[in-house]
Amino acid sequence: MLNRPSRGHTVGQDLGDELQVKVNKITSTRTQLPYEYYSLGYCKPPKVVNSAENLGEVLRGDRIENSPYLFHMRDDKLCLVACKIDKLDSATAKNIREKIDEEYRVNMILDNLPVAMSTVGPDGTVTKFYEHGFPVGSKEIVADRDEQKYVIFNHLAFTVFYHKDGESKASRVVGFEVTPYSVKHEYEKPFNEDKPNLFTCNANTKHLVDGSQPWQEVRENEEIIFTYDVKFQSSPIKWASRWDTYLLMSDDQIHWFSILNSLMIVLFLSGMVAMIMMRTLYQDIARYNQLETQEEAQEETGWKLVHADVFRPPSNAGLLCVYVGSGVQFLGMTGVTMVFAALGFLSPANRGGLMTAMLFLWVLMGLLAGYSSSRLFKMFKGTEWKKNTIRTAFLFPAVVFCTFFFLNCLIWGEKSSGAVPFGTMFALVFLWFGISVPLVFIGSYFGFKKPPLEDPVRTNKIPRQIPEQAWYMHPIITVLIGGILPFGAVFIELFFILTSIWLQQFYYIFGFLFLVFLILAVTCAEITIVLCYFQLCSEDYRWWWRSYFTSGSSAFYLFLYAAFYFFSKLDITKVVSGILYFGYMIIISYSFFVLTGTIGFLACFWFVRTIYASVKFD
Repeated sequence: MLNRPSRGHTVGQDLGDELQVKVNKITSTRTQLPYEYYSLGYCKPPKVVNSAENLGEVLRGDRIENSPYLFHMRDDKLCLVACKIDKLDSATAKNIREKIDEEYRVNMILDNLPVAMSTVGPDGTVTKFYEHGFPVGSKEIVADRDEQKYVIFNHLAFTVFYHKDGESKASRVVGFEVTPYSVKHEYEKPFNEDKPNLFTCNANTKHLVDGSQPWQEVRENEEIIFTYDVKFQSSPIKWASRWDTYLLMSDDQIHWFSILNSLMIVLFLSGMVAMIMMRTLYQDIARYNQLETQEEAQEETGWKLVHADVFRPPSNAGLLCVYVGSGVQFLGMTGVTMVFAALGFLSPANRGGLMTAMLFLWVLMGLLAGYSSSRLFKMFKGTEWKKNTIRTAFLFPAVVFCTFFFLNCLIWGEKSSGAVPFGTMFALVFLWFGISVPLVFIGSYFGFKKPPLEDPVRTNKIPRQIPEQAWYMHPIITVLIGGILPFGAVFIELFFILTSIWLQQFYYIFGFLFLVFLILAVTCAEITIVLCYFQLCSEDYRWWWRSYFTSGSSAFYLFLYAAFYFFSKLDITKVVSGILYFGYMIIISYSFFVLTGTIGFLACFWFVRTIYASVKFD
């Protein structure tokens, strides 16, 4: 189930080849607001160059740039000076202290591997686990004076792990670790930028930074010297497996528990569906074998009594067509994305690849949205197909885009790198209006050209009176019950997904996710069929919208779980960050509603047509 990322150099580097360290955004799980690396006044190279970024990277807030940190393959260096800041201005000092308070971490990249800090496993063994990035600094307590100091990590001890294949002299980078230190450097004055002579860190005297030196405080007008070491270490890890340590989890067994939990729910529902279908078939056979009891059997079978009303178009039929079309579009995008991810094409090494693929697939699936919406609309004898097509092309994406635009304005107000630039926003609008909308119209055109679906039975002009329903068949109760099992099938995996999004962990087990997605689809279909059958047996033929809401209500439980996760797992205190969290979770929950609701509706649509087509009515 593990898909190993393999993006990076496919050929090794020779001894002495240059290795360029790149810097990325600084991030914090407490604020969820990324910022550019150089916004903290860190050392800059002579010319800052932005690396090429895909659409997904921009939407994630990645800002990858070059840095003054330069390595050469298998060439250890000690006490190199990156730069010297003569005077720390008050604004920068205040900014750094705020970032330390908010627990921001610095992210760097070498040969497409993110820098990480090595930690020991939770069981105390030597198993290596990685914490991504390293802190900007820390708050230290001076014991004798009961004073708190803000210190910045200005010395970085890098360890680059490399692997040699066979007899080749070339090596490949398979690991990138860092140990940060805070040290107030002393040096021979005047400071020589070409050949600085440091007393606190000197390779010639073997006086290295080990954490025992005085801290470098963050104060106004303070002088800061940024230094680094680099050590190359041979590793048995092969290049194809170099991401395994980054992706290592101590709780993989929980994923298997998630799968077993979901499978048990599916088996339970499958048994109920099989029982219903067998009972239906048994009654149909009895109808043909015992013609004299046909009328009696028909009276005893509630779902047969409503055959002349079950295909009566519902209220707001056009809106239902729009939501089904949008759901088919979302279902197609999700299914194809899952397949690509499970095959390893959208690994964590391909930063932004998953989001980019989802956007482009959603745009292309506009063809399915228009086609399915128009087919259903024509079956309801709708005539204004252009109006229906426009609503299909704009309703769902407009809600998502407006919410996203509002959240982006909040991020822009915080001057965060997570704010989507104007050019990227224009690209999103172009994908929507320039590609998705035309494809929806094309799909709708072909959908309306086909002959309408014929109902298996005729519909009376006068609606049948619906008898008073039992309290447990109330629409709100059945809808809320219907959403529990689909949510129960995915809530364990949902924990890992939320952790990867909000705690900045890598999510890589797409094989598990694809299996859980299939279980979710089966669960949505089966619970909707079961509850729809009970509804029809109680002579209530208004199943169209209820079938959509039955499985779609699982999105309500998803949002409740997101609220529980916010208060139990996250340490967010800023109001803007809280708004961002719940805003994005509303988008995710709304999308989940459209996806699961459509799956349930299509399953129920097939079930109702099948059972009424199997019985002959006068």
